[in-house]
Amino acid sequence: MGIIAPLAERMRPKSLDDYSGQDHLMKKGASLRRALDSGLIPSMILWGPPGVGKTTLAFLIAKHLDRPMHVLSAISSGVKDVREIIQKVENAGMFQQSGTILFIDEIHRFSKAQQDSLLGAVEKGVVTLIGATTENPSFEVISALLSRCQVYTLNDHNKDSLLGILNKAILEDKVLKTKTIKLEEINSLMAISGGDARKLLNIFEIIIGTFQEKEITINNQVVNERAQQSVASYDKDGEQHYDIISAFIKSIRGSDPNASVYWLARMVEGGEDPKFIARRLLISASEDIGLANPNALLMANNCFQAVQAVGWPESRIILAQCTIYLANSPKGNSAYLAINRAQQLVKETGNLGIPLPLRNAPTKLMKELGYGKGYLYSHDFANNFAVQEFLPKEISGTSFYSAGTSSKEQEVESNINTLWGTKYKK
Repeated sequence: MGIIAPLAERMRPKSLDDYSGQDHLMKKGASLRRALDSGLIPSMILWGPPGVGKTTLAFLIAKHLDRPMHVLSAISSGVKDVREIIQKVENAGMFQQSGTILFIDEIHRFSKAQQDSLLGAVEKGVVTLIGATTENPSFEVISALLSRCQVYTLNDHNKDSLLGILNKAILEDKVLKTKTIKLEEINSLMAISGGDARKLLNIFEIIIGTFQEKEITINNQVVNERAQQSVASYDKDGEQHYDIISAFIKSIRGSDPNASVYWLARMVEGGEDPKFIARRLLISASEDIGLANPNALLMANNCFQAVQAVGWPESRIILAQCTIYLANSPKGNSAYLAINRAQQLVKETGNLGIPLPLRNAPTKLMKELGYGKGYLYSHDFANNFAVQEFLPKEISGTSFYSAGTSSKEQEVESNINTLWGTKYKK
């Protein structure tokens, strides 16, 4: 009997129309789909968590545009491999089909020197780069290369798209369709998948493989009983990455330094990138502590810089110090809530006019039009403050900041009330 590929591999979409879960990019009229349908695509970075279809999308793009594609993995490839491919494409010249795509999986693992080796070919159009990454490209891709690429963010699959993928597999897969499979309950399957379609299909295949019967009913009890051991072994290669970082951040938010250090140790022992952990600490310092203890962000930033300078194994001590500090710090999310409220209002109201006194007036014409007229320079007034309007008139008096219970956040609100009186009273 020949080797049968895993279910996730067997169910890879064969065309862009089969591709699911990223409607914001791929539905008719969406930004990336429009570019693909026009036949012109920029070099790009596909950024998203595992199992959302980054690699699949890269192959489908090449197939849709009928372009040759070279594939490298940043884990096993170096500068020499990159240069060999570029040289091969250049040497082919007019005999090479135009628009060669170079796909680099896990491009965040490329060093600066490796990424630098791509610049010339990307800039000259020798190759169209498609890089896939699970990490924020703003941190992991050098600015010179990032400026030459369009970043497309791929999202976790939602429950509906995962269920659609699962039903499609049951109906169309050559192995599964030989059985009668009833999905009685799916919550446990969805929870285990964590939005990762590949993980969902692989675990589903494992569960189905535990049955000898042709008629199979899947419910939460079956999943919990039959998947537990398989999931544990499946996760040894890093599939718990996002679950553990979630437990880590939630333990810090919950002010439990012992649990926080435990989850940190799990990541250290699992070989997690120390910079990834340090970045999450930076986010936590603002999202979960913020103005309740402004020093938390300074501590986290110093931690990030120190980790970059030191590396493993000593970074574990620096990370532990910062983790314990953040977990023990007073908590507040007033800044996080304030920017959320402001963004929501921007989405609802659009681009409201900027008050004339606040506008820049670098030219004579702009001055004649009233740009900058009436602006009060705060430093000319007592206590460096003058009452004036800084919001568009349509939303004047709207308050975005709401203090939490911490003394520092209460101080901020007290200062706002002292300066502005009842203007921003809720």
